[in-house]
Amino acid sequence: MARSPESPVAPRVSPPDLPRVFTPAAARRSADLIAASLDLDGTVDLAHAALEQCTITADADSVDLTGATLIDVDLVGVRIASLKMRDASIRRLRISGGRIGTLDLSSSRIDELLLGDVRIDYLNLGAAKASDVEIRDCGIRTLDMPQAELTRVRFTGTRSDEVDSRGMRATHVDLRGLDAAAFLDANSLRGTTLTGFQVQQLAPLLAAGIGIQVTD
Repeated sequence: MARSPESPVAPRVSPPDLPRVFTPAAARRSADLIAASLDLDGTVDLAHAALEQCTITADADSVDLTGATLIDVDLVGVRIASLKMRDASIRRLRISGGRIGTLDLSSSRIDELLLGDVRIDYLNLGAAKASDVEIRDCGIRTLDMPQAELTRVRFTGTRSDEVDSRGMRATHVDLRGLDAAAFLDANSLRGTTLTGFQVQQLAPLLAAGIGIQVTD
């Protein structure tokens, strides 16, 4: 299918809509928090919680937000070894600065996500349904996106050692700003936009995928 001149369409990402005043709150499983500030450490269980218009700082070993709902949430300069957001529902989440060992967004439903200037060892978007995502100036050691459905996603100034996109379905996904040392499956990049140089790097994988043997 021919692409329109506007392709790829840029993600529509806006900052979280936050109040001027926050109320300090304690983290707990299934909490229902609005306009709260959370300062997390150690091992934190926020699974199935609802967070709206909240700000989070953290120096923690593990933060569990499995199955949680996050609307207008801001994480600034966090240091977290394991941040679990599997099966979460996310709308306008911003994570800026800091370092995260594992960021698990697998099977999550995402509408507006900004990752800015974050160092991540392992980012898992497997089977996620994500639209309007901006990943800017990040270092991601391993990026997993198998079976993900991605719409209006853009990488700028970002590096990754390894990208697994097997089974990914992409619409308006702009990879031109992703400097990846290795893609595990070039055939799954249908629907993405790449630079000419990136295509040259992927040529051996693309050739192998359609049964071409390349020898000099």
